[in-house]
Amino acid sequence: MRALISLSRFVGNTFALWVLLFAILAFFLPSVFLPLTAWIVPLLGLIMFGMGLTLKTEDFREVAQRPARVLAGVIAQFVIMPCLAWLLCKLLNLPAEIAVGVILVGCCPGGTASNVMAWFARGDVALSVAITSVTTLLAPLVTPALIWLLASQWLPVSFMAMFISILKMVLLPIILGLVVQRLLGERVKLAVDVLPLISVVSIVAIVAAVVAASQAKIAESGLLIMAVVILHNGIGLALGYLAGRVMGMPLAQRKTMSIEVGMQNSGLGAALASAHFSPLAAVPSALFSVWHNLSGPLVASIYRRMKDDAPEKNQ
Repeated sequence: MRALISLSRFVGNTFALWVLLFAILAFFLPSVFLPLTAWIVPLLGLIMFGMGLTLKTEDFREVAQRPARVLAGVIAQFVIMPCLAWLLCKLLNLPAEIAVGVILVGCCPGGTASNVMAWFARGDVALSVAITSVTTLLAPLVTPALIWLLASQWLPVSFMAMFISILKMVLLPIILGLVVQRLLGERVKLAVDVLPLISVVSIVAIVAAVVAASQAKIAESGLLIMAVVILHNGIGLALGYLAGRVMGMPLAQRKTMSIEVGMQNSGLGAALASAHFSPLAAVPSALFSVWHNLSGPLVASIYRRMKDDAPEKNQ
């Protein structure tokens, strides 16, 4: 068991490498990874189940103790990235399926990897976990509403179908994880120790499946999509930091705001795009997953070196 835990930590620490490696393999050997497309939704459910296993009452204590900061993070998450995605699609005149895919990933809640990046950046980890948890729990309502509002001009969007999908893919697995955690208590700790391995394998499989299913389209439009993804992520990170500064947040919380806004739950984006639109619409989410696992550690390492501009107690 100790060896498995060590392997889990190693794989978790080298997450970006595995995502990039298998995305490349799926591009050149699509037939090998195509069968994984049937597992995209169950794999996302497994990731969300793991999130439910790790959620604690303390994670929501921030909501009660600092509601204004958490609310600011939630609003920034659901305003900056969706609006930025829409603006990029308009300015670059993107094809319909790609535009919907970019908007879709922009409307997703924060990714759980943001919590690790906030810790590495010496940000406010408690605030990061609270924002991620709240945006994820709000996703069944907010994400379909935003997608319907912003993407309907390109392709038909069914709010109710997406609402039901997110309930099944996100909320139900999280609730099951919470129930199992409550029933098993301390015995859950062994499962939690290997969660990084399970999460990495699941995300890698989702990315590989999407890349394999859209290999021809990526070869045709991959550079354009990648450029949009890099712009979306980079500007989102900058605007998140700026939002924290405008609201007078200390440095640790500005770092957290930046990372929370810039890093999306791209696995959910890929699953929704595959289920409701097309494999091509899932490509922006897949490439976002590859890119933000490279940009996240880079930005976190820069933030880590920044000096606090005032004495503060970082959580």
